Amino acid sequence: MIQVISLFEIYGLRLLTTACLTVLSVSSMTFAADADKSDAGKKSDVPKEFVVEQANSKGTVTVGGKRIDYEAVAGNLVVHGKDWDDTPQNADPEAKQSPAAASMFYVAYFANSKSKSARPITFIYNGGPGSATVWLHMGAFGPRHVVTSNDSHTPAAPYALANNDYSLLDSTDLVFIDAPGAGFSRVTGKDGEKAFYGVDEDAHAFAEFVRGFLSKYSRWNSPKYLFGESYGTTRSAVLVNLLQGRYGIDMNGVILLSQILMFDGSPDGPEVNPGVNLPYQLSLPTYAATAWYH
Repeated sequence: MIQVISLFEIYGLRLLTTACLTVLSVSSMTFAADADKSDAGKKSDVPKEFVVEQANSKGTVTVGGKRIDYEAVAGNLVVHGKDWDDTPQNADPEAKQSPAAASMFYVAYFANSKSKSARPITFIYNGGPGSATVWLHMGAFGPRHVVTSNDSHTPAAPYALANNDYSLLDSTDLVFIDAPGAGFSRVTGKDGEKAFYGVDEDAHAFAEFVRGFLSKYSRWNSPKYLFGESYGTTRSAVLVNLLQGRYGIDMNGVILLSQILMFDGSPDGPEVNPGVNLPYQLSLPTYAATAWYH
């Protein structure tokens, strides 16, 4: 049985892009699809952002008074659209555009452990759609975070970085993923946007990413979790069904942060549903809890 956890969103995560670039030091990295070995001597027309690459580093974080040594990996995996299985054999070699593909950027943190396969692994992504996962990465759960004001607007740059006492790395390895077309992730090929920008298309890309990541890092036997925020919770509902139903990848849990599984219940734009009072009723407990906290 999948365990679903709903959490309050208590972090102000609106100003972190510059700091993320500083920490990752990957703004100059390029990622691109592997060219056919038989054409190694020819100039490839494949975008340079699609060569599969990664950069490794090491660090430490203190969580709950305990020091954790870890390896950080910034890299990318290339995934294809839903109809990819039917495309290669039918593709026109003279076509100007190759089949749709997405280069999905990630930053993974692996705690040093004698038995890596025994450690849980959690795939984390923000909502949007169109938003990179910098907010959860540098604002909430990564081993380093941007220092922000608790209950007031944080001043402009430069932003300070600090050890994240509330990182999840003490309990699980972490994989922060940028959706296709967001952050450092890129989309290319014929009808690339159509192939990845949609509810089912988005979930398919993430399912392909999860499967590829588990194989690349030999983590099939690890306890596996999905952690989505905002629209990422909607994605998780579709993704977990796809992973378990089509891919045969059983998940150990799904974590929902600032969930929105029913858009009719959203308080952000109740005027589009005149006469429906449910958004106000559902928001009252959250507003009360927020007022009590402050």
